[in-house]
Order: sequence, then C-alpha cells, then structure tokens
Amino acid sequence: METQELHRGRLIDHLQLVVKDLAASKRFYTAIFDVLGIAMGGEAEDYFWADELFISSQQSQAAQGKVTGRSHFAFQAKDRKMVDRFHQVALASGGGDNGAPGERPYHPGYYAAFVTDPDGNNVEAVFHGVAERSAASVKITFSQ
Repeated sequence: METQELHRGRLIDHLQLVVKDLAASKRFYTAIFDVLGIAMGGEAEDYFWADELFISSQQSQAAQGKVTGRSHFAFQAKDRKMVDRFHQVALASGGGDNGAPGERPYHPGYYAAFVTDPDGNNVEAVFHGVAERSAASVKITFSQ
C-alpha cells in the first residue's frame, strides 16, 4: 500500500451556524465539546462559541440574511473511543443518528461517526488513525 500524507493548515478562519433554538443547540454542543475536550470560548445573550465555531440565534446581530441550508463539519478526535463516546453523547443530547461509528473508505484508518444537530447540520467526529503531529496547534499572536 502506498504511504499517504495529509497536510492540514488553517483552511477556515471561522464558522458560524445560525440556529432556530439556541438553548437546544447549546445543550447539544456543550455535551459533545465536553467529550471531545473542546473548551467553551464564551457566550452572550444570543450566541456562544468554542474556538472558531460561533453558534447564534436567528435574532443575533451577527446573523445576517436568511437562514440557509444544512452544513457539514468535522471535529478531530484523539482516538476511536472518543468517536464512539461523541456519537453516544450526541444522541443523548438531542442529536440524531446520521452514521454510527465505524471505518469509512476515505483513507485507511478513517474512523468516524456522524450525527445531526437540532437544526439538521451534519456533525462528524473523526479519528484519522495513529499519526505523529509536528505541533499540537498553530499559535497566532496578534500585534496591537
């Protein structure tokens, strides 16, 4: 089998989801963030965020225009057990099953689970297999 390399950079600056029921979405995302080890960044009256994912109500000043279609995004998991737990907790927290944990054909070792959030967005947790990272994260420091 041919060796495959993945190079990941910062492809997306931020992602915003505009949701119908902010409380239901907060319950759902807080639960899966806890499983995935993602810290909640903060919250305001009509939105909350973690890292570069912002989730707001339709009435939020940040939500401009019409509510649009369904999105798909994936969180990285540290191992298969974390993917399994993500799926279990997501279903118990208001999510819908959209693909039970298991290997997928995208590349050898791709282990993922899919759920829908309360607004029908397709949320995935994926473990790409055992690999060595060159760094835990990219650190960006802004000048004043």
